[in-house]
Amino acid sequence: MSHEIDDLMALFDGVFFDTYRTRLIRGQDEPIYLPANAERDHHQIVFAHGFFASALHEISHWCIAGEARRQLEDYGYWYEPDGRDAERQADFERVEVAPQALELLFSEACGRSFQVSVDNLDGAQVDRRAFAAKVAERAEHYRRVGAPPRAQAFIASLVAFYLRGESLSEAVALGRRRLRDE
Repeated sequence: MSHEIDDLMALFDGVFFDTYRTRLIRGQDEPIYLPANAERDHHQIVFAHGFFASALHEISHWCIAGEARRQLEDYGYWYEPDGRDAERQADFERVEVAPQALELLFSEACGRSFQVSVDNLDGAQVDRRAFAAKVAERAEHYRRVGAPPRAQAFIASLVAFYLRGESLSEAVALGRRRLRDE
């Protein structure tokens, strides 16, 4: 199965641009969310280095962010780079459980493997297995009660395109219908 980043970008833009004025953008370095402003008439989810997994991860943050957060650069959240102490790493993991659970579901919907990201190679010792268990538990919760509506629409499009082999236009149309039904 081919996982071309251009297909993923077309799926996302096709499902969400008309309703949310948001595009998925291939970035060079660090990922960032940029709300529309005087120079840019649409919001941008910029993912790192053209990596498929980075795109899925950044989309997961967008699917969780409410309307007010989507008006703020990087949703108004803090980010502390690699090298966090144990307390800051615990904060990081607490806020990352939900988006990484969605990323896990997105990965499954694409037929791709998923690895949690603890994003702290040079910091405090991390219990990767415990964090992965929390992410899996949240993903199971989403399976039982439903993921956020935008995530559900995106999952439907991903499954249609990657797992059922439907065309890009069919997968986009399915995602748009799911959005309207919410």
